[in-house]
Amino acid sequence: MELNYSGRNITISDRFREYVDEKITKVDQLATKVQRIDVKVVKETHARNQSTALSVELTVVGRGPAIRAEARGADKFAAFDVAFAKLLERLRKARDKRKVHRGNHAPVAVHEATSALPVVPTDKSLVEETLAAQAAAEAAEAEENAEYSPVVIRRKSFPAEVMSVDDAVDRMELVGHPFYLFIDEATGEHAVVYGRTQYQYGVITLDASLSAESESTVETRGYRDKAMATEG
Repeated sequence: MELNYSGRNITISDRFREYVDEKITKVDQLATKVQRIDVKVVKETHARNQSTALSVELTVVGRGPAIRAEARGADKFAAFDVAFAKLLERLRKARDKRKVHRGNHAPVAVHEATSALPVVPTDKSLVEETLAAQAAAEAAEAEENAEYSPVVIRRKSFPAEVMSVDDAVDRMELVGHPFYLFIDEATGEHAVVYGRTQYQYGVITLDASLSAESESTVETRGYRDKAMATEG
């Protein structure tokens, strides 16, 4: 398994590499055929709040879809601990889904499926403090800049992938995004899937035949043998 480090506006120290190297081996217990793990550390040089000036992004790349987690903190060690905890949880979910799909068995509770795994040796109080500081800083910054911040638009391009709605939901959960853009294999249309509530998802598509005052809504159930709603 290859481990790649990259830093922006910051130098990746040997101490941080050793810290990550020691913990990252737990990924092998939850994921198979991992080709590499990318560790990206970014420091915002003009951050208004230093408690969220550093971000750590972890990406697991293998034969399947990439799994990603990101967190901010006052230092890269605290940010890594939070991001790593998120990554392990997403890896557990992905592993549990693979078991259900292959064996057609009833889903196993996460606490049962992972009870034999070692607990991640993170400083719980540090993680909690980092999460609380991150939330408070983001709220304060949003309030402070509500009237004065310029509008920033970030544009990204991704490969156009054809997949089912179920697979799009899986991809969205693995990268931790609130939505996922894809081409629906059932209709050939570009679509966006998004999370509504627990086990409820929405799918949005564009239909040129509809007028601006009208919309079409269809609700279905049955995602991965669970009662999940899909809304157009």
